[in-house]
Amino acid sequence: MPIPLNYLLATAAVLFMIGLAGVILRRNLLIIFMSIELMLNATNLNLVAFSRYLGNVNGQIFVFFVLVVAAAEAAVGLAIIVALVRHYKDSLNADDFNLLKG
Repeated sequence: MPIPLNYLLATAAVLFMIGLAGVILRRNLLIIFMSIELMLNATNLNLVAFSRYLGNVNGQIFVFFVLVVAAAEAAVGLAIIVALVRHYKDSLNADDFNLLKG
């Protein structure tokens, strides 16, 4: 018995809202970073759900490319976070990094 499309979309919406709340409410850089990844995974779930519902693989192929970009973003993002913590302060609070404003 296949999972209905509504259940998959509701699950993706809940995941996206949790990620959005993490980005808005939390100030820890690692929490913000993980919340962005959670939002990307919610979007991937939507793409796979619609791909399965419509019967083509275009959404699944697009998910593959999104995952590749997310992996590169994770590597670069974590390197930037580590460099910021080492260079400026021993804190991961996003409000402490006000020196980067342009």
